[in-house]
Order: sequence, then C-alpha cells, then structure tokens
Amino acid sequence: MDDDLDAAIAAGLLDWVPCGHCADACTATVALARDARLSALAARERHRARELRLTRRAQERQAARTAPTALPGTDAQPALPSAAAAALARAKARAAERRKP
Repeated sequence: MDDDLDAAIAAGLLDWVPCGHCADACTATVALARDARLSALAARERHRARELRLTRRAQERQAARTAPTALPGTDAQPALPSAAAAALARAKARAAERRKP
C-alpha cells in the first residue's frame, strides 16, 4: 500500500537520510513525507500539552472555588474576599466620619 505511514515509520521514515543512490524525485518525495509526518507529530504533542495545561488550570480553578476559607475544626466565619473586605472597610470609615462631632 502506497499510503501506509505506520509501516513507513516502522521502516525508519523518521530517521531517513538521503543516500545519493536514489533519483531526485524519489528523494524529494520521501523527504516531503518525512517532514509532513514530523510536523504532524509535533502538532499532536503541542495539542496534548495544551490539553494537559487546560485540564490542570480547570482543576486549579475548581480547587480554589471549593477550598475552605476558614481553618478546619474552627467555627470561625469564612473570610471575605479582598474586594468585599475593602468595600466594608470603606463603608465603616464613612460611618465613623459621620459619627464624629
């Protein structure tokens, strides 16, 4: 079969080096096939790395969402997010200003 890439790879397509005994057309055809396969393999590895990276980030986001904000075993209220804590501090400061004589 002319398009059996698996057999070509098993026969050493990826390690192929031109020998000088082949015709130029044959050498060019094999070189193009090798380069195309190497490009496809590199793209597959980039895709796999991206999928792993996206999965890891999703897991980290999920862990951050479900992480307890208070220490385990304590009855303390969970801490406010920083933006909410800053807004509360501003509101308390304004209220304190209004109460001054």
